[in-house]
Amino acid sequence: MMFDAKKAGAHCAPQRSLLHALGLTKEEMERPLVGIVSSYNEIVPGHMNLDKIVEAVKLGVAMAGGTPIVFPAIAVCDGIAMGHRGMKYSLVTRDLIADSTEAMALAHAFDALVMVPNCDKNVPGLLMAAARVNIPTIFVSGGPMLAGHVDGKRTSLSSMFEAVGSYKAGKMDEEKLYDYELNACPTCGSCSGMYTANSHNCLTEVLGMGLRGNGTIPAVYSKRIELAKHVGMQVMELYRKNIRPRDIMTEKAFQNALTADMALGCSTNSMLHLPAIAHECGVEINLDIANQISAKTPNLCHLAPAGHTYMEQLDEAGGVYAVLNELNKKNLIHTDVMTVTGKTLGENIEGCINRDPEVIRPIDNPFSETGGIAVLRGNLAPDGCVVKRSAVAPEMLVHEGPAKVFDSEEETIAAIYAGKVVAGDVVVIRYEGPSGGPGMREMLSPTSAIAGMGLDKEVALITDGRFSGATRGASIGHVSPEAVRGGLIAYVQDGDMISINIPEYKIELKVSDEEIAKRKETTEIKVKTDVTGYLKRYAKMVSSADRGAIINY
Repeated sequence: MMFDAKKAGAHCAPQRSLLHALGLTKEEMERPLVGIVSSYNEIVPGHMNLDKIVEAVKLGVAMAGGTPIVFPAIAVCDGIAMGHRGMKYSLVTRDLIADSTEAMALAHAFDALVMVPNCDKNVPGLLMAAARVNIPTIFVSGGPMLAGHVDGKRTSLSSMFEAVGSYKAGKMDEEKLYDYELNACPTCGSCSGMYTANSHNCLTEVLGMGLRGNGTIPAVYSKRIELAKHVGMQVMELYRKNIRPRDIMTEKAFQNALTADMALGCSTNSMLHLPAIAHECGVEINLDIANQISAKTPNLCHLAPAGHTYMEQLDEAGGVYAVLNELNKKNLIHTDVMTVTGKTLGENIEGCINRDPEVIRPIDNPFSETGGIAVLRGNLAPDGCVVKRSAVAPEMLVHEGPAKVFDSEEETIAAIYAGKVVAGDVVVIRYEGPSGGPGMREMLSPTSAIAGMGLDKEVALITDGRFSGATRGASIGHVSPEAVRGGLIAYVQDGDMISINIPEYKIELKVSDEEIAKRKETTEIKVKTDVTGYLKRYAKMVSSADRGAIINY
């Protein structure tokens, strides 16, 4: 610490005076100051238990000889923000979180950090901050929600959104919809499928920045409090050994994260966040690398929404380390990388067995020989677009159909519920990209409406926006370049044929070059003029989705 009481002289007396104003003793000042970045709030269900996690971390830090000091980070609940203008403020918080945490950590000269996130942008934002600040840092999340139960079956938030689609289609009555409403999300924690939050809490283990169980121990289990205490103690070991985030988050570590992502069937949002985190570490991840890794990585897990298993079952089956051990049987991961345990990843996963081959498929009996995510290219997306292949019905892996074009999420939802989208269609939603949205909203409401109406095996959806990890079906997002920046998606018209071939990584607008040239001369790009405040600045500075929607400084 730059004003360490053990080393500093009279020139640091003013700083020490202000620490005394906090009630810190001389003895506490002589210990390393550990910043605990708490994402606790009372609006996000995944964060309502973080005060308990933070208290446990503080105990661990104090037991190991440090002085814990808490400061906050914001978080948005994507589920609550879904389907209205609030979703414009989801992705953009990733950079607010990274920026504000960097500012707090460096302004106050902390010796080490413990990050306590849980949901969606909160995890990647704090990983970005950890890389920037680059002092000894460790993560502990709030943990996943337990699955809900309706009619004796496990369920989750994605089931809730799809139930709305079923109700709108007349396939479910109001009483059953209310049953889902009361029972789909039964506890605190990040929503119970392999959605964005759980994807990144699991990948934090793979990257080496969290202890075993960080991604899978349920929020309501006492084991999570124990984990938080161990994290508090372990950050002091990192401090003593001077092991820093950029020592851990290396190129090999990101390759491991992409490999595990493919095996676990993580959210397509990984293809936004991993490149952004890597960028802060000085490592480049492009979408082609993702396809190369996917081509050789079997998909071992079908957690909701891809299947009918949930995070608590993944935890019982052995968690992330068991998945990594399966991958290691075919030498698919780098085992020599450093982690926050002070040991290599190979040492960490040794002896971590797969306890349930139905939840974690053995490496020789995968759900598929290729990974859970695919990056498609073609004239419609020359810079790439992303689909969660593991959540696509086999009959939709190859599809060709006429375009139904909409310029916003709201227009799309209204058309779906009005019966204007029919079997065979390819729904195109544009002007929802990072800059055009702005904020690159998640399209869970349209995809859930399609699924709830029973069309998810007959209708594809393409957007320059993105999808929730809770989305299933042939839902293709991150189309780059986006519409507002002149991407071909801006010139698609109703009735144009669009060809999708996921196994061959291809997407094509079947319109002649001559016709496209004519449309470019006569079509006006739609730029929103009512954007104000932070979103206006974000729209001007954000990169395209294929680069991770990073901020161009």
